[in-house]
Amino acid sequence: MNNIAMEGKEDVLEAWYMDDSEEDQRLPHHREPKEFVSFDKLLELGVVSWRLNADAYETDENLRKIREARGYSYMDICEVCPEKLPNYEAKIKSFFEEHLHTDEEIRYCLDGSERRLIVLPAGLYHRFTLDTNNYIKAMRLFVGEPVWTPYNRPHDELPARKEYVESLSRKEFGTHAVESH
Repeated sequence: MNNIAMEGKEDVLEAWYMDDSEEDQRLPHHREPKEFVSFDKLLELGVVSWRLNADAYETDENLRKIREARGYSYMDICEVCPEKLPNYEAKIKSFFEEHLHTDEEIRYCLDGSERRLIVLPAGLYHRFTLDTNNYIKAMRLFVGEPVWTPYNRPHDELPARKEYVESLSRKEFGTHAVESH
């Protein structure tokens, strides 16, 4: 499966297929020629996002509606940067390994280069990295108790992966939208 990176520009979520370069993972890693992934394709893959008011996350009515509609009952906030994360370089290298989770991964970037709430479905292989600013303050949301376990590729035998692949063939995604205005 192709690696996809996402970056926000104004009100548009930008995603592209990544190259296989061994260069610094914080660089964009565009293929040549650049291959972008459409917003519709991201929805088809089950990736949803919202641009909210990160400065007012504690009182944001739109965030409250999304959390309520999607059942996100657990929340915490973490900062990822060299000053706050022990073994920073090793940790971000491990985050960059392509992996999946058995639950949705929900991250709301409150501070950093991109300020957006993004939801990745359970079973979707993905990566996490920072850009060259080396900083993100993120809210992590979960349905129920948090499950942090990443399963590095390949883990196609996991029920979450099988269900995800099956849901793609049934075209189930795109039906979980929540109005935020």
